[in-house]
Amino acid sequence: MRDVIIALLPAIFVGVYIFGLPALKVVLLSAIFCVGWEAILLKLFKRPGKMSDYLLDYSAVITGILLGLNLSSSAPWWLIFVGAFIAMLLGKHVYGGLGQNPFNPALVARVFLLIAFPVEMTKWPIPTPGKLFSAVDATTSATPLGILKTDGLKAALDSISIKSLIIGNMGGCIGEISIIALLIGGIYLLIRNVIRWEIPLSFIFFVGIIAFIFSEINPDKYAPVFFHLFSGGLFLGAFFMATDYVTSPETPSGMLVFGAGCGFFTIIIRLFGGYPEGVSFAILIMNSLVPIIDRHIRPKRFGFVEENK
Repeated sequence: MRDVIIALLPAIFVGVYIFGLPALKVVLLSAIFCVGWEAILLKLFKRPGKMSDYLLDYSAVITGILLGLNLSSSAPWWLIFVGAFIAMLLGKHVYGGLGQNPFNPALVARVFLLIAFPVEMTKWPIPTPGKLFSAVDATTSATPLGILKTDGLKAALDSISIKSLIIGNMGGCIGEISIIALLIGGIYLLIRNVIRWEIPLSFIFFVGIIAFIFSEINPDKYAPVFFHLFSGGLFLGAFFMATDYVTSPETPSGMLVFGAGCGFFTIIIRLFGGYPEGVSFAILIMNSLVPIIDRHIRPKRFGFVEENK
């Protein structure tokens, strides 16, 4: 859990650099609210054991950080408060607590907030790199994927450069903007053996290959591969949320199938769905299919003879 927090620090730093201290406020409030709701729900559900053991496992902190990174730096405190409640209750405790939840709690909260409060969830402050005390409510912009969805390919490509996409100088959620920061964190988790490579690689690969196919079919309508890879929450989702131990498959082969499914649904929603981004929905869809994947994709058992029935 601590390694995941460490791995997220580069994305947090870049988010604060691009959007100012309001971004740090959102992340901190989200973590605090999630820990607070964790304590309250532990009491209400009468979980066995010491409360301190639950609070010190850092799971609520990570859920809060991930939720905060999936929000805009202009998110009001009440939105974060509601999101933390949904994450901890509907994303975790109704299923029995840590280790029992079938869906990623932070994504459950994000999707709920996106459906319930679309205006607040799609308000993106204009990036102000280096200005820590930026005014989040002064001006707003659209994300590259949002421009692509509403104004078309030419407007989207004209709105941002490849350099800005990679560095993160664009509108969007706090934690999704910097591919470099997310890669640093993801590589750290891989080196530390906290996550495996199968899910992130297959997730990103399938988004890229399907985006390539459609861009080759109609390059005037569909965005090129780099645009889909470097914009939106692909890397945040692939490295930090799809790889959640509890909500992802157990076997390497199952992880490849899971990541491929996440990539498939992500790009299909981006291309043909009503929302500009599909990462959150894709991961939740594949979370629901994990029991089926684990049932049908199993390693071969040696030294065991199955009786004929």
